[in-house]
Amino acid sequence: MNVAKLRQEYMRAGLSEVDADRDPLRQFEHWLEDALRARLPLPNAATLATVSEAGTPAARAVLLKGIERGGFVFYTNYRSRKGRELDARAAACLVVLWSDLERQVRIEGSVEKLSAEESDAYFATRPLGARLSAWASAQSERVPDRAALEAAMEEARKRHGERPLRPPHWGGYRVIPQSIEFWQGRADRLHDRLLYTRGGGGWRIERLAP
Repeated sequence: MNVAKLRQEYMRAGLSEVDADRDPLRQFEHWLEDALRARLPLPNAATLATVSEAGTPAARAVLLKGIERGGFVFYTNYRSRKGRELDARAAACLVVLWSDLERQVRIEGSVEKLSAEESDAYFATRPLGARLSAWASAQSERVPDRAALEAAMEEARKRHGERPLRPPHWGGYRVIPQSIEFWQGRADRLHDRLLYTRGGGGWRIERLAP
């Protein structure tokens, strides 16, 4: 396969400073609503990038579970690789790609843990299997085989029953954005890029060259 020959022209829409919401979180919600109306798969999926204490970058997909209190919320095992890296450096980048709409959003900012009460409330809404797997899986640790995972799940089922409480090592994070960039594909690679940055108690909007 000659990957270099793969081409796509971007023609679906534009993004202007006049039409963009002055609040980037509301602008994100508008675009998310468009993705939902378009019935895109996993419209709340985002790539989360973190950096280790040694400066090694890592990225993985997470699911956004809230846009609230000025930030973007996701949940995970605090002992996972991303959890350890966020403990070491409480900063991250989220990238959301809606390729069918020719749109991308890049979010950069600081990270804080949600309160135990917030994490408890969300955990209670998860399907039973997902709650049990939070106990069964030592996320990011090596395991000998699939059978070991299934045995751990069965042990969690026996131990915690039908109403497992949230494990203390599992909960939510909130990414508090310092900058958010909205990218809209345009013809001839002359894409629209609007960058929101915090300043003066509000948000400044600037256009970036594509």
